[in-house]
Amino acid sequence: MTPAPTKDSSSQLASALQEGRARTLELVADLTDEQMIGPRLPIVNPLRWEIGHVAWFQEYWVLRQFRKESPTKREGDSLYDSARIAHDTRWDLLLPSKAETLAYAQRILGRVLEQHGTSGLEAGPRADGYDEAYFIRLALFHEYMHAEAFTYTRQTLNYAPPKISIAQGRGGGPQADVPEGEDGSRHSEPLLGDAEIPGGTFLLGSTPDMTFVFDNEQWAHSVTLEPFRMARTAVSNAELAAFVDEAGYQRPDFWTKEGWQWRESVSAEHPVYWQRQASGRWLRRHFDEWVPLEPRRPVLHVNWYEADAYCRWARRRLPTEAEWEMAASAEPNSGGRGIAAKKRLFPWGDEAPTADRANLDWRAMGGVDVDALPAGDSAFGCRQMIGNVWEWTATDFGPYPGFSPGPYKEYSAPWFGDHKVLRGGCWATRSGLIRNNYRNFYQPHRRDVWCGFRTCAP
Repeated sequence: MTPAPTKDSSSQLASALQEGRARTLELVADLTDEQMIGPRLPIVNPLRWEIGHVAWFQEYWVLRQFRKESPTKREGDSLYDSARIAHDTRWDLLLPSKAETLAYAQRILGRVLEQHGTSGLEAGPRADGYDEAYFIRLALFHEYMHAEAFTYTRQTLNYAPPKISIAQGRGGGPQADVPEGEDGSRHSEPLLGDAEIPGGTFLLGSTPDMTFVFDNEQWAHSVTLEPFRMARTAVSNAELAAFVDEAGYQRPDFWTKEGWQWRESVSAEHPVYWQRQASGRWLRRHFDEWVPLEPRRPVLHVNWYEADAYCRWARRRLPTEAEWEMAASAEPNSGGRGIAAKKRLFPWGDEAPTADRANLDWRAMGGVDVDALPAGDSAFGCRQMIGNVWEWTATDFGPYPGFSPGPYKEYSAPWFGDHKVLRGGCWATRSGLIRNNYRNFYQPHRRDVWCGFRTCAP
């Protein structure tokens, strides 16, 4: 079974491709050739390789796999196929210069758009039911994911924040130092308390009538949940600081065995980009600048082990992904004691994200306060379940019942079993990609990405 044919016009898809590529180029416009290589690290890619990979992926799936065209770059597969090229060898490749790489990316986009308005974007499906619009969206969403990765790579490598045209408003950058205690900076309870979720039988996952569905969301299936209480907001910096100050990183009883082994292996004493001043106040590294830690902003760059340890200290727990999706998508039934059959595409309804509902698309160039944007609340009053910060769940990443890999077979199946599910997107996630049933996944030790969490009552 394949997703429903796209409902967007070819002109809308073409515009999305052009906008997505413009954002990609903006994210690296100020970097030198040397910065586009960077140090060899297990958690990032050399950006010159990664830009070339994005262009190659678009060429491979749209031009070669669907249109049956010949490769435009003879050495392309040996340079950019992530399934064939081990991560730690990507710095050793004879990569083209930044200028050559960007020119390749633009050339491929031009080829994809050449047949716009004739037969290209209007072409019929393949024998397996996947049409060209599916592969264009696959390449576009793949580029969106890498654009977010370019952003956290800049954070990891201590580069300046990217200069992009759609950033607006205050967010993750510097702010005035706030005297401790005047803004609730020493609390460990969720800022807005808990939402009561009535539980019940719920369809977890995506349905075939959706325009585009990733294989790990296929297909919606019934799950039955007991009533539960979920924090209305993500965990804030102030809440996590209380855990640190009460020696949470020195107490093995708060950590799983694997988590404690990780903590000792990296000598973690606090979140990775925090630094305590002599006065006892905390700073946080925002790209290449140290700023005062903002008490009401969401915790960023914590891994699953840290999130789980905090929960044990706070006598809370991480939600399962089914609980998370129910809290984000479900509506109460008419009696208010259970849930209705309807599922929302976004916490606030089925309308596309707007700036007053979700912090996405680099608008704030960082997180906003966890209790901001009430217009984006779910039916049960959970805030910012889309945008601001990815949220770890308790669930191991695995297939839904009846899973069958899509055409891009390496997207999900290789990662089942040793990754954890995250939900909701972050401030650098594209609004065209994210929705309530989108599943992200990382290994539990990763804290370089824009990850935080919310908690549930035990």
